[in-house]
Amino acid sequence: MSNQAVLQKKMDRASQKERNTDHSEDVFIFSDENFQKQLETAPQQRGYYILRFYVDDYGNLAKHRTNKLATFYYLPSGGTLRDENFNIVRYSARYDLYKDFAKVRRK
Repeated sequence: MSNQAVLQKKMDRASQKERNTDHSEDVFIFSDENFQKQLETAPQQRGYYILRFYVDDYGNLAKHRTNKLATFYYLPSGGTLRDENFNIVRYSARYDLYKDFAKVRRK
C-alpha cells in the first residue's frame, strides 16, 4: 500500500467526524477533508508536500475564507504542518504516516 493510500485511509476515518459541506467547496479553507484533497495533487519538494490555505491576520490557519493565502509544508513522516518559515503550526497523529507502524512493532 502506498504512503498516499495509508494516509488517505487514516484521514478518511477522521474526516467522517468532521463532515461540513461549507469546507468542501473551497479547498483552501483548512479542514482534514481539504488537507486530504490538496495532498492528491500537491507538489513535493525535498520530502515535503506543498499546500496552501487561508490564514488570518496573524498568519494562523483559518477555518473560513480570508484575503490571504499562505504556503505550508507537510512532512508525512512526522505528521507536522509547517508554515513558510518552517515553524510547526500543527501536529496530528492522524497526519503521521508511520505512527501505526511503530505501534505494531511494540506488540
